[in-house]
Amino acid sequence: MSDSTPAAPVVLDVWCELQCPDCHQALTDVHALRAKYGDRLEVRLRHFPLEKHKHAYAAAQAAEEAAAQGMDWAYIEAVLARTDDLGRAGEPLLIEVARELGLDAEEMDTALIDGRHMLIVDADQAEGKAIGVTGTPTYVIGDERLDGGKSQDGLRERIEEIADRLLAQQG
Repeated sequence: MSDSTPAAPVVLDVWCELQCPDCHQALTDVHALRAKYGDRLEVRLRHFPLEKHKHAYAAAQAAEEAAAQGMDWAYIEAVLARTDDLGRAGEPLLIEVARELGLDAEEMDTALIDGRHMLIVDADQAEGKAIGVTGTPTYVIGDERLDGGKSQDGLRERIEEIADRLLAQQG
């Protein structure tokens, strides 16, 4: 009798900032990668709020609250689709997006006030700095870091090459 367990998925960490227009553009690649690899690729959003974007830190905390309410990627994508609005409106937009998605907007507001998700955001940012992340989006797959902040050109293909190699090694 075979004791085969399914191979663990390859992990793609996407260091992202929710007020970053380049991160919004990167969603196209994330969708394509998910479509190609399905469960064989685990895409994880990692927070890297940049100081130049005033509302990025609050947005990262809001994304964690959305995750706690079971709607992480839907919320992330909805906020990224409105990076310009976030720059103008700030935290009220984060609450509005929560309400539009059917999340508990009052709980979202409370989470932003009490800072319950600050440690997660701070830990992501510290880890990002430790591995050399300087801008967003930055991708880490296997032991390779790919900087998408300068150009998205060719990044998806490079990620696919690495993912294919890692999946082949699993066997």
